[in-house]
This record gives sequence, C-alpha cells and structure tokens, in this order.
Amino acid sequence: MIIDTHAHYDDEQFDTDREELLKNMEAGGIGLIVNVGSTIESWDKIMGLTERYPFVYGAIGVHPDEAGSLDEEKFSRMSELLDLDKIIAVGEIGLDYYWDKEKHDIQKDWFIRQLDLAREKDMPVIIHSREAAADTFEIMKQHAAGMKAVIHCYSYSPEMAREYVKMGYYIGVGGVVTFKNAKKLKQVVKEIPLESVVLETDCPYLAPVPYRGKRNCSLYLPYVAEQIAELKGKTVEEVIQQTEKNSRELYDL
Repeated sequence: MIIDTHAHYDDEQFDTDREELLKNMEAGGIGLIVNVGSTIESWDKIMGLTERYPFVYGAIGVHPDEAGSLDEEKFSRMSELLDLDKIIAVGEIGLDYYWDKEKHDIQKDWFIRQLDLAREKDMPVIIHSREAAADTFEIMKQHAAGMKAVIHCYSYSPEMAREYVKMGYYIGVGGVVTFKNAKKLKQVVKEIPLESVVLETDCPYLAPVPYRGKRNCSLYLPYVAEQIAELKGKTVEEVIQQTEKNSRELYDL
C-alpha cells in the first residue's frame, strides 16, 4: 500500500469535498495518511480527522511561519495532545527563511523546544526547512541526534541529503520530483538509498505532473512513485513496498 507521510486535509481547500475524497483513498491504493499540523488552529481539526477515519493518523506541531503564536500554555497543550494514541509525530517544525514571517531567533527557539519535547516523548519529528539549510542542519546535529526524523519536502543538495541519511533520517519526496526543472531533487533521489525515501504529498500543495498547479491529494502519489522508480531503475511496486516499510519504521506504525 501507499502511505502518504505528510498531508494537510484540515486545509480549507478540502472543505467542499473532504469526506468524498477520503472515502476514495482505499480504492485508490492509499492505505494510510499522516495529517500534519502547521498551526495551533489545525490541532483540533486533525484530532477530528483521526477520530473519524481509521486510516488517518496525526502529527502535532507548529510550522516556523507560525512560531510566534506559541506560548507556554499552548506548548503545554501540545504536550498533552502528543499523548493521544493516533498522534504519532511532532511536526511540522523547523526553520523558514524564505517567507521570513518570524524572526530567526524565535523560529530557532521554538524549533529546539519542539525537538526537545519530541525527544522527551520518544516521538519522530517532521522537519520543514526552506532557505535555512545550514541552521537546520546544525540544530538537528545538536538537538536531534539519534532521533527518528523526516526532512519534509527536501530541497537542498545531494551532499546534504547524504549527510542526513548518515544521521539515520528519511528524505520526504513528493510531487516536485515530477517537475522538469527539479534537477537537484532528481539527483538526490538517484544518489540516496531507496531505504531512506518516504512518499508525501504536502497536499493541497505541490501536485505532481500532470496535475501541477492544481489542488494536490494523496491519490496522485502513484505519479511520484513512478518517477522515483524511473530514477532508481526499480519497478513501481518495489518503490511502493520499500517506502511503505520506511514509513512504518519512521512512524512506528
């Protein structure tokens, strides 16, 4: 089965047809979905989705663009939610210097606090990093050694990907790998072992070709698996089987 390790079905873009879409997942070969938190407002929606759909699991965290909305009270609630049975990871957390919505010090402080909380709970982490390669790597090296992690929507060099793989982390690969101009990511996929790759959508964003520019969903993941298979010289079935195994290992499913 295909596991979508990173989706956002709590997003308002799914408000019109969320139920109908999620009902079709099994028939489309999608076995499990991890719905990932980004804002504090997303947490309650994620809990609702995990309660309603047996195949939906959740991650709770605050995206770096929203780091300034965290305080001790909200952080304490986050800690409580992480104890729920179907909440299986801390995320997405990290650094974003592209949008630069929050000061770098604030982003770093809450990134480290959330990593420390994940270590305390013995939970994997889902890492968002954009235009912040060096700082993310340094923080992961200092504060996440020995932890399970996925570098979500990977966008950096093959050399850095190999370093993350050495640290035991997974590389999240989604629709971008199907884009013609995604030469760097294609090279990353060629160079790292398939045992270090997990499939993800980041839906409703980053739909693969032939749906590029439209709303993304987990049903499009076969296009990602096909591209990875082509780059690795594997069959699509081999890619699906190995990435399922990797995802189960990452999230202890």
